[in-house]
Amino acid sequence: QVQLVESGGGLVQAGDSLRLSCAASGLTFSSYSMGWFRQALGKEREFVAVVSPNGSTYYADSVKGRFTISRYSAKITVYLQMNSVEPDDTAVYYCAASLARRRPSGQRDYSYWGQGTQVTVSS
Repeated sequence: QVQLVESGGGLVQAGDSLRLSCAASGLTFSSYSMGWFRQALGKEREFVAVVSPNGSTYYADSVKGRFTISRYSAKITVYLQMNSVEPDDTAVYYCAASLARRRPSGQRDYSYWGQGTQVTVSS
């Protein structure tokens, strides 16, 4: 049974930093691209970032230069380092796993999803 468990969300102020974690189990971690998505209240879920099995990364334009995605195979965990956060970053952040080969950025590319962690950025 595949499980993805996010943690690290919370309430922060604009300009602060935050690190989200996603612990994976029940899958062959080295075979999956791991992505982060977010969904703000009243909006559709959107792609944030993805890291491939070989460590290459791809970001949404809205977070490029501020967020960094990484994976740590020994801990079967993927991270999202969020710097210089803005009120528009407020959302529930979801971790997801994909077997798609090339920079999966669509929700349909992902087979497994976590339950999400809330990030709230105050101005």
